[in-house]
Amino acid sequence: MPLPLVRHPVSNLVCFPFGAGHGQEGLCLELRMGSRRIILDCGLRDLAALERARDRIATADLLFCSHAHSDHARGVWSFSQAFPQVPIYGSEVTAQLLPLNWPGADLPPHLCQALPWQTPITLADDLTVQIWPAGHLPGAACALFTYHGPQRAYTVFFTGDFFMSNSRLVDGLPLEALRGLKPDVLIIEGSAGSARHPHRRQQENQLASTLHHLVQQGRSVLLPTPTLGIGQELVMLLRSHYQFTGQDITVWVDETVAAGCDLYLDLLPDFPSSVQNFARHQPLFWDDRILPRVRRLGPDGDPDGDRPCILIAHREADLSAHCCASPHPWTVLLPNSFATAIADTVLAANSGDPGPTLSWLQTLAPELESEQVQIDTYQLTTHSDRVGTTQLIHNLRPQHVAFVHGKPTHLADLAGLEELQTRYQLHLPSTGHEVEFPIGDRFIQPAAPEPIFEGEITQVDDSVLLLLPEALTADSRWGSLADTGLVQARWQGNDLVIKGLNQRDLLRTVTGSNAPWQLPSCQTCRHQREGRCRNPDSPLSGLQVSPDGVCSVFEARSVQPEQDDEASA
Repeated sequence: MPLPLVRHPVSNLVCFPFGAGHGQEGLCLELRMGSRRIILDCGLRDLAALERARDRIATADLLFCSHAHSDHARGVWSFSQAFPQVPIYGSEVTAQLLPLNWPGADLPPHLCQALPWQTPITLADDLTVQIWPAGHLPGAACALFTYHGPQRAYTVFFTGDFFMSNSRLVDGLPLEALRGLKPDVLIIEGSAGSARHPHRRQQENQLASTLHHLVQQGRSVLLPTPTLGIGQELVMLLRSHYQFTGQDITVWVDETVAAGCDLYLDLLPDFPSSVQNFARHQPLFWDDRILPRVRRLGPDGDPDGDRPCILIAHREADLSAHCCASPHPWTVLLPNSFATAIADTVLAANSGDPGPTLSWLQTLAPELESEQVQIDTYQLTTHSDRVGTTQLIHNLRPQHVAFVHGKPTHLADLAGLEELQTRYQLHLPSTGHEVEFPIGDRFIQPAAPEPIFEGEITQVDDSVLLLLPEALTADSRWGSLADTGLVQARWQGNDLVIKGLNQRDLLRTVTGSNAPWQLPSCQTCRHQREGRCRNPDSPLSGLQVSPDGVCSVFEARSVQPEQDDEASA
């Protein structure tokens, strides 16, 4: 059901996608805020669509690049050449990582102008921008654009790609700093759709166990990766995970991924403190002394030795020669998302979509048939799942939400969530179709939904330990739950429901009493003194109790002597 808006004669906010980020399509959006025109990312493979709209693109106020991944940035250099008058902005780290998209190109020294974190910057008399870290990749930024119109200010929040959890080299999006911004429009990525992912550390542990098991079996492992992001995360994971510490294993890194590692080393002061502390004690990437050793493919040798190894290499490089020449069997491990993209490309072979294919795998058909080479997948996400996406939306509390960057079916799944449909105006922009965001004079914002707290369950000996975040205690209802400190668990289908037990609930659980004629209650219990329970065996021990409360170790007060005398009289 659409949410109530009050009078919107003119739409001051319009989005036109030149590329909506569906499938392998890059992301490139034109955002119009009143008289201002902003380009959000430029991940297009060619700029034909922008050239057809040259009259209005040439007058754009800026291009904002959220991060350096190719599906958001590969068209930035061509854009700069085609529209040199349009300034390009991004975070300082993004500005330094962008050149990896065009190795060997003669780039200008200041292709991208750096914006400081969390500081409102005036771009024009009526336009400001403020950026925050988005997680996902070093330098990745989300941005709040504010247009000061004649009657009111209009705000649009653009996430780019974001990740709520901390990874090995990047801290997650700082949700606390964004809470309550209430932008008019939120343009948010929905790569994961409505799927739920395991905790990031759980994914890392599973991947480390898989790699360790394969090497122990005598298999070498090949990990195709993009230039930036996962490749460097994998090297750091192998350098710091307990299953590999001190292991006599060589990790080889090809020159393309190594170039990203080298640039990361130049940006070390911008990395999380945990990464900087690690680098103070041992090299972050290249190390031939501390096991596992990490070497560059080529200058330091190659993996065709007599021991199994791990090879991290760019996914577009032809890596079949290593698998054929080695005396060891190989396993090619692909990220789940990349394997899905390859399958989609094969299925859409006639669509003209130049997605990933790993065509060099076709030359390994005999090795695949003999199982000298095997293909498997792993999960190591860098995009927020349904929980993280809805959490960010509910904390920002926008009026309009536009889902981009993801399979159309995944984005439709998100837009179909009832918790979003009943609170926000939802949009699914598609390439070449303009989307208007009518902003009323007054927007009746529904109450925020109940917060969801995620925790961990651990089996300890003969019991189960449930760990929940401390933020749970900030709710006023925590006091009544903590009054007894007891909970009740029951299965509801495949879900486990946890319910707190208050004193009235405990009263109903009492099965017996030493004085049947006396109603069991704290008021009539012999352990209640001055309003507090003094029974060390009671879950209420030391707590102030209500007169009608009771627990499972209730003991009635003994009959007083004077009462006996009165009875005999």
